[in-house]
Amino acid sequence: MAYVDGFVIPVPKKNLAAYRRMSQQAGKVWKDLGALEYRECAGDDLVGKIGGLFPKMTKLKKNETVVFSWIVYKSKAHRNAVNKKVMKDARIARMMKQPMPFDDKRMACGGFKMIVDM
Repeated sequence: MAYVDGFVIPVPKKNLAAYRRMSQQAGKVWKDLGALEYRECAGDDLVGKIGGLFPKMTKLKKNETVVFSWIVYKSKAHRNAVNKKVMKDARIARMMKQPMPFDDKRMACGGFKMIVDM
């Protein structure tokens, strides 16, 4: 069954366009090197009657939104192989030298086993 890397990132709203540009470049690298899907979503309706935990979980500031992202792979082994290539890719190395449009210390990420796939 597929394997997913997931990310939750608070991003200043003023930096969302820069984040999107960076993400588009990163997504191309991941897809070029074998990822099945690369998705980035900006928060739109984060305060509701049910949950509303993204703002609390990320300690979201008034001028920020949450980006929810995931990358899909064939398996955990496939993910490890793709990420190994990604970390050696010159495009990512150049990107990592740029200032990040978000506070990477507040980013949450992890690998997830798929348990339902419909």
